[in-house]
Order: sequence, then structure tokens, then C-alpha cells
Amino acid sequence: MPRSSVITPPVDALLNRYEDPGEPLSCERVTEGLLNRGYRLATTRGAYFLKHHLDGDHESIAHQHRATLRLQALGVPVAPPLADAHGDTVAVIGGRCYALHPWIDGRHRDGAQLSTLQSRRLGSLLGLVHTCLERVMHRTEPRADLAYESADPGDTFALIDHLLSLARSASPRDPFDTLAEHRLRERRELLERHADRRPPPASAGGWVHGDFHPLNLLYRGAEPAAIVDWDRLGVQPRAEEAVRAAAIFFVQPAGELELTKVRAYARAYRRAVGADRAELAAAVHRVWWERLNDFWILRWRYQLHDRRADPQFAAVSALAVWWTREYDAVREAFTA
Repeated sequence: MPRSSVITPPVDALLNRYEDPGEPLSCERVTEGLLNRGYRLATTRGAYFLKHHLDGDHESIAHQHRATLRLQALGVPVAPPLADAHGDTVAVIGGRCYALHPWIDGRHRDGAQLSTLQSRRLGSLLGLVHTCLERVMHRTEPRADLAYESADPGDTFALIDHLLSLARSASPRDPFDTLAEHRLRERRELLERHADRRPPPASAGGWVHGDFHPLNLLYRGAEPAAIVDWDRLGVQPRAEEAVRAAAIFFVQPAGELELTKVRAYARAYRRAVGADRAELAAAVHRVWWERLNDFWILRWRYQLHDRRADPQFAAVSALAVWWTREYDAVREAFTA
């Protein structure tokens, strides 16, 4: 998928909706993603984060905004949008959706930059998010009979063959293509060996952030300042988000997890939400299976012609192999 053409945010039209936001001084892009694009908007009154939603409609974005406002009232570190003079948090200008947030000074920190104590606090924080979401989203509780299917290895084998064809025909070839071909063949062998371990459908879904990882968490010093980007707020098995987040925060460049920090994180998460070991063990199995069947980085590169995620491929692809080999140790870290 080719990149979108550059769109200049309608700064003047947007600021005109607010009471005394100041005169614009600069507007610089700071993030670019598939779901949104972000800018640091400076005015004579201060700095703001201007978010251009590339996906989603007015009502779904407003739904996210209402959730973050309620979470803030419960003490969750978030950065809800500012309401305009009419009380609206979503501005539709030229058919596009924008929102203005307070600017949060902070930095992103991955697991390597967190101590064991801070890893424990991270688990408690995600637990706080899940328990508070359960409170604020009570009017729209998920149906108890929802089932969450796991990946079908038959579909994965077909995808592997397709991606192998694209990797082999890449021109000019580079080291990434060689590694991709190696990992695809390796993954097919692993799936053939473990195809009988496909997990059954999961239930007991709850409201989750949906995209909890280092780039969506800002720290000020040693403390979390704001959880951002709630575009994927939705209903999923909660414990799977905890495992999925740990696999991003605590993965090392060689594709191994820092299990000491994972253990501290998982214990704190379980305590915060009241989850038992069986729930985490099932989540570990499902996320392991998900990783074994997932090729999103290669799909971006070869099908969408988008190489932004290429730098993550070495660690992510190695993690699936390492996790399979160290399956028992990973499960123990989440359940001990």
C-alpha cells in the first residue's frame, strides 16, 4: 500500500472551534501510522498534540474519547482530548476527523530500560487499565458467549507459500529477503510439527486497550505519564493482551524474553485483576500460537509495499522460534 499523500492539517479551522487556544506558531509531524497521524501544535498559549484519525468514524472516535475521560476520573494516566466550545472532542473538517489533546512531555521506555520493580509496576498499570475499563464500559458489556478463534494452520501454510514466492522474486534482493526466506521455511517446519496444538476458541472477553506497547506509553522520569492511542479499544480476552504486551516490552534483540522481568510483571498483573494461573497459562498458549502463525511484518513489506516495520523483523521472527523451544519456561514465568 503506498503512503498517503501529505495532508496539511487545517490548523486555523480547528483552533477556531476552541475558546482561546492561542495563535498558531508551528505544526510539526511527530508520528505516522496506519490509524492516525500526529503533530506537535505550538500556539501562543502552549503546546498541543493534534491527532489526525486516518481510520474510524466520528462516533467510534468519540466513544474512545468518552472512555479515556472516565478512565482519567479513576486515576488511570491518560491524555483525554480537549472539548471545543460546543463540548465536542472530534472535529470533522473536510471529511476528516481530528482531535486536540494536551501535549505530554515524556519519553518511551522498553523493557530493557525498566528495572524489575518498574516491570512490576507496568503489570499493575495494565491491570488497572483492565479493571477500570470493566467499570467504565459497564453499559456496553460484551456478550458472554463470544468466541475468539485461533489461527488455522491450513491458512497459514498457504500464506507462507505465497510470501515465500514474493521473497524469492524480490528484485533487487537484500539481506532482509534472505532472512525472510529462511524464517518462512523454518516456521513452516515448526507448524508442521506443532499443528496439533492449535488452541480451542477462547471466551471471557473483556474491554482492553488493544495496542499496549512501549510506543503507546509515555514516561516522565520513572513514572508512567500517559497511555495514548486508544484506537483499538475493544473486546478481547484480557489476559492475552497482558501476554502480548509482555512479548513486545520484554523481547531482546536476539528474540528472547527477559523472563525475570516477565515474572515480576505477570505476578503484578494477576494480582491487579484477580486472574488465576490457569487463565494466564491459556493466554500464553494462545499468544504463542498467534506468534507462530503471524507474518504481519512480511505482509506489510511484500503485500503492502510498506517497509516501516522491517527493523522489527529479526527479533520478532526469532521470538517465535525461541518461544517454541522454551515454551515451558515462558509459561512458568507468566504463571509462577
